[in-house]
Amino acid sequence: MTYAPHPHFAALYADYTGENSLAAGLALQRVDLTSGDPLLVSTGSDLVLFPGKGAAPLVASFRLSTRGFVELTAVSHLGTAMAWLAEMRERGSGDWRGWAERFLADCRAVRETSSESHWRDAVGVDAWSGMEGKIADLIDYGCRVSETFLTDVLADESKLTFEYLRAAYLEPANDSAVPVPFNDVMVATFALTFLDIAHRMMTWLRSHDMDWSKVMVLICGSSGRPTAGLTWATNNMCHQLWKASAETLDPSRLLIAPHAPGLDIKRIQAGEHLDALEQGYRRLWCKTRVTAELGGKMFAGFPAFEPSIEAAPIIDADTRTLREMPRLTHPDDRLTAIARLRLVMEDPRQLLSNSVSEFIIDELAAHDLDPSRVIIPGFTNATFPRLD
Repeated sequence: MTYAPHPHFAALYADYTGENSLAAGLALQRVDLTSGDPLLVSTGSDLVLFPGKGAAPLVASFRLSTRGFVELTAVSHLGTAMAWLAEMRERGSGDWRGWAERFLADCRAVRETSSESHWRDAVGVDAWSGMEGKIADLIDYGCRVSETFLTDVLADESKLTFEYLRAAYLEPANDSAVPVPFNDVMVATFALTFLDIAHRMMTWLRSHDMDWSKVMVLICGSSGRPTAGLTWATNNMCHQLWKASAETLDPSRLLIAPHAPGLDIKRIQAGEHLDALEQGYRRLWCKTRVTAELGGKMFAGFPAFEPSIEAAPIIDADTRTLREMPRLTHPDDRLTAIARLRLVMEDPRQLLSNSVSEFIIDELAAHDLDPSRVIIPGFTNATFPRLD
């Protein structure tokens, strides 16, 4: 006999959870009461601000639409790419050689293209103004040491081990051929990329002069890996919004909703079904918040939930394992900077950009969003020689 709940039970269940339920009705009342409050929706690549009272949404895009993002990230990824080659050989795959030759040719082509004028005139990122010559040096250096490593392992594949990768490329010690470890190149390129993203996003957010005490925030959909960015501590957009608000955004008003419907930016820009779209997000936010607020009223007198926004540990030379992202307190703290690189690779909860994001956001906030005053880890105090 096929089981189904008795209709009387099903009706009682639907009274609270159904489409026309008590809870849904309370959420709709909250939507009406907050219709004039700004609603900020963040996706993996865009920010959309619904100002409220029927005003048209405003859109700011970041990451893949960012000038210079592909260029710097291409070099950032070389360290990981070399590790993949070692992994392929370790697993007995002969395909690594073809990929090594491809990376070698592409690195040479990038060096021929990269120059101070290219970064200044063709890429033209405001946050990097005055840094273009040094960025060209960074790219030239990163590609050259990668080419040297690739040439070595192609000539003698027995060198393509993780031990040699670390000793000759990622973290060499007192090696005149690789005076700056490639680990530092990864930190620098990630930091420069995020400096531009954070500078544009925080400038855009502050330009709208929102009442942050009323802002309703939803972080929707996937951002990076499907398992990443699901908490305040692992999603750098949370920290960025908090700093953009001058630390006035109430963390309880920021909801991370990975299963919420995604945003089609082209449809928004075309003005298609904007009211229905906005109302859907407002209902989602309000229904979630109403339930959370009821908990405080129902269980008053018991310990209350308080969102955590600062839980980062400080590490030292004796630290062997980490459960959370360590706090980078100084741009020249290589131990922490590279430990953060390892953590974002090993911890599926982390966005890869988390390796440098918090420090860059804090520096921008402390210096009135002036990127020229930010000390960039792995870059500002480093010298990248032009190798022969």
